[in-house]
Parts: sequence; C-alpha cells; structure tokens
Amino acid sequence: MNEPQELNPLAEPRVSAVEAGSADVDAALENMIRAERGGRLLLLYRVLLNSPPVAFGWLKLFTALRQQTALPGRLRELVILRIAAIHQAEYEFEAHVPFARTEGLADDTIESLHRGEVPAALSEAEQDAVRYTDCMTRDVRVPKPLYDSVARHFSQRDMLELTVLIGAYNMVSRVLVALEIQSEH
Repeated sequence: MNEPQELNPLAEPRVSAVEAGSADVDAALENMIRAERGGRLLLLYRVLLNSPPVAFGWLKLFTALRQQTALPGRLRELVILRIAAIHQAEYEFEAHVPFARTEGLADDTIESLHRGEVPAALSEAEQDAVRYTDCMTRDVRVPKPLYDSVARHFSQRDMLELTVLIGAYNMVSRVLVALEIQSEH
C-alpha cells in the first residue's frame, strides 16, 4: 500500500461539521440518523448534514447495504476494510475494525488487508472477493475471468450487492479523504 499522507488528525474537516441539535440541523433527520446508527451522530454525518438531501440519501443507501443485504457481514467488512486501506481512509478503516472483529476477522487478517495482501486465512470465495474489490477500486473495469471466478461463489443477488457495496464504499473513502474527515477525536 502507499504510505499514508501526513495529515493532522486533529484538523477540522474541509466542510465544517454542524453542531448536533443546532437550529441548522433538521431534527427529524438527525433523530433518524441516530436511530439507524446506534444512537450516535458521527463526524461524517455531521458533515453530511450540511446538505439534508445528501445526508438522507447516504443514510438510506448505507443502511440498506450494511443491514438489509444478503451478504455475510464478514464479507462486507473485508470489502470495506480493503477499500479503506487502498484509499488510505484511516477514519473509515478504524471505524470498521470493531465490526470486522465482531464478524470474526482476526487481527492478523485485518492487518494483512491493511498492508494490501490477500490473507491466506480467507476462504477461496473471500480471497476472490478481495481481488474483485481491488480490481474495481483500482481499475474500475473487471476482466471477465476475474468476474467469473468471483461469480462462481455467489448468487446473482450476491454479485449485485457485492458490486454495489464496493462502489458505494469507494465513494465513502473518497469523500472522507477529499474532505479530510479524519477522526472522531
């Protein structure tokens, strides 16, 4: 992986975060975000609340991808961590490590993903999914042999959900990096 850029983890995002509960925030939307994100209003959402339609659409898309798809949580977190590592989106990577651990990923597997390796401890289907993630993230176009290799493990629905998950989390990391959203602290 590329070496991370030197960023000040205490720096403010390029687009200011709105204050929770302020008059500038749609209270119903803030409550909806909290309800769908375990009672929390993360820094990313406080930035997104600068545009209520974007914040709402983002919330609905990522709630669907993280909570309503048929993909195993372990696979979902593998993909998210890999994308965050490729884009050096440390905020995203750090936010998803606890979820990855909950889904059964060992710390050595998580560290391998961060280093850009395809962990040997993964199943063949998971390794193919990591390669698919790498290709979609770096090259966008996926060669037919790679697609076919991944698709033999998954249903049509799974392939759609996996592909949308990869595309969506590429968006997340690119927004986080471009706007320098770095830390909750």
